[in-house]
Amino acid sequence: MYRYIGKRILLLIPTLFGIIFVSFLILYTIPGDPAVTIAGVYATPEVLEAIREQLGLNKPLPIQFLIYVKDVFTGNFGRSVSSGAPVLSELIPRFINTFELATLSTIFATIIGILLGIISSLKKGSVIDNFSMFLAIIGTCAPSFLIGYLLIIIFSLYLGILPPFGKGELSTYIMPVITLAFWALASVARTTRGSMLEVLGRDYIRTAKSLGIKKRKVILKYALKNALIPVITVIGLNYGYTLGGAVLTEMVFAWPGIGKFLVDSYFARDFPIVRGGILFIGVAFMIINLITDLIYSFLDPRIRFFGRETV
Repeated sequence: MYRYIGKRILLLIPTLFGIIFVSFLILYTIPGDPAVTIAGVYATPEVLEAIREQLGLNKPLPIQFLIYVKDVFTGNFGRSVSSGAPVLSELIPRFINTFELATLSTIFATIIGILLGIISSLKKGSVIDNFSMFLAIIGTCAPSFLIGYLLIIIFSLYLGILPPFGKGELSTYIMPVITLAFWALASVARTTRGSMLEVLGRDYIRTAKSLGIKKRKVILKYALKNALIPVITVIGLNYGYTLGGAVLTEMVFAWPGIGKFLVDSYFARDFPIVRGGILFIGVAFMIINLITDLIYSFLDPRIRFFGRETV
């Protein structure tokens, strides 16, 4: 197990450098002089030179990248062009807000999705099964901003029971969490249903039933444990995508998260913030994938050491 963990961590190193490289290049995605892009075409030569000096743009590109790598590993992400505050002090509170939203959404999607998947697999072809899969299709196809606006219209404008925007008391979490969780819930429900149907058809499940073991015990102890193995992967991927893709939900509900902040910073030409934010989200996604792999290997030892160690 320790050998497998070590290999997985080593494989993260090139991924980390890839994320650093992509975040470095974001400044050069817009044609023209980055300093002019940040300061505007009417900026004085003195202002442009100050920006080039602050961001190291007056140095050769390879040197800029090496300096950027050094700064990343020493925790120096520079300062925001807009506010002058350190990038980390701007990003961390907003990242925590997004982390809260993504975590609550993933928990909600996991619990409801697994329950729907189990019920659908046990009641295959029933009204409950058809309704659950219909919800899953809607969750897969409907864009999150549309779901968000519908929730605002129903629960804020029409019923007046939930606040439409902002982050504060517990009630402000309900609609953003449901909106962000909807598509993740759909994928968890579909995966759980398919995996449960496959496991329930295996020989050892039929043998357990023939031995007179209670149905509840067969489902919970034998079927569900094996059926959850692929579901764990889906949950991990959903968590990462939710963390990085919460921007539309944050914009709909004016949630002060990192996604909305990065979009605002991009249009404000605050590229140090954008660089740092991309790095934050990329590293978070990488860590989540590592944790998912480790949980997966714990549940199914056959995948350890990339298949060279079996049960």
